This record gives sequence, structure tokens and C-alpha cells, in this order.
Amino acid sequence: MTLVAGGLSLELPPGWQARIRRQPPSQPGHKGNVLLHAASVALPASRGDFGSGVVETLGPDDAFVAMFEYDPRDDDKVLFVAQRLPVPRPSDFSPAVLQRTIRGGTGAQWFFSLAGRPFSLYAVLGSHGRRAPGATKVAALLRGLQIGRDA
Repeated sequence: MTLVAGGLSLELPPGWQARIRRQPPSQPGHKGNVLLHAASVALPASRGDFGSGVVETLGPDDAFVAMFEYDPRDDDKVLFVAQRLPVPRPSDFSPAVLQRTIRGGTGAQWFFSLAGRPFSLYAVLGSHGRRAPGATKVAALLRGLQIGRDA
């Protein structure tokens, strides 16, 4: 299955669900930034930006990903200097990165810019002890992601 919206195209690996939505505009005349959620568990209709409502349901082999678009005017900021999608490694993940503690869980966050669009990518794995296969699972998801200009 391929999901296309907001200048993003995501070819989903088997066992993943994803949704893309546009955030409410931060200022008049602005169309709002894109938010992508993907998970290897069911995505509830109501969920927080960082996955509340989803991450609590992750089993030891599950993963959740949130990708937030920032204001295009921030594209040249040092935070977004990386000009490629991250390639998750097990060493990137730490329980200290989680937005809130999830027993046994672990997280990672990256900042980057592609097609003149700055993003943050936040990933949560259900098990810190199984972060190697979890990082591989997230990397497989990201291999199917293409970012273009937002129409």
C-alpha cells in the first residue's frame, strides 16, 4: 500500500499502518505543516502528536514513528543541517529520549531537511532490549518514504 499526501509518498512495509494529516495553520494564510504517523500496531483515530494513545500499546517487537514538518523558513537553521533521511541504528535509541517513560520502551529523534522542508523524526520501540530488530524495522519503513515539495 502506498500513502500519498502533503508532498509525501510512503510505501508501507507489511504489518504497518500510517496516516498523514495537515496540522492546523500556525498563522493566517499558512496551510499548516504535515504530520505523519506510522506504527506496526493499529493507529487509533485519536492520538497525540508524539504517539500518546499508540505507544502504550506497543509490544516488544513493535514500533511507532512520528514525522513533524516545521516552518519552511527554518530550513536553513543548524538544527536541520542534515540533508537526508536518518538511517536508524540500535545505538540511536535510548529510554531517556522518550517523551514520557514507557516500561521497557526506548526512543530516538532526528532532525533533517529535504526538498526545502525541515522535519523532526521521532521513533519509539516497544523494547530497548530488542532495539536492533526495532531499528531495522524503522529503517525499512523509511526506505519507502519520499519527500517532495508540498503542493
